[in-house]
Amino acid sequence: MKPGFDTDMTMDEIMREWPQAIPFILRHHMLCVGCPIASFHTLADAAREHGMDEATLGRELRAVMARTD
Repeated sequence: MKPGFDTDMTMDEIMREWPQAIPFILRHHMLCVGCPIASFHTLADAAREHGMDEATLGRELRAVMARTD
């Protein structure tokens, strides 16, 4: 994984830095892709808005971000 990920990053920053996260976000029916609020919402905000467990979402997202395929 590229250095620099932290939970204070916005969803927009995450998707720009790790584009492989976009299919993961879409599979989870999250509306972050193209959302004007993505530049303000952190991982915690997105988890709360979509009724997801933040720790689980973060763990799964980090695994996707670590892949280089």
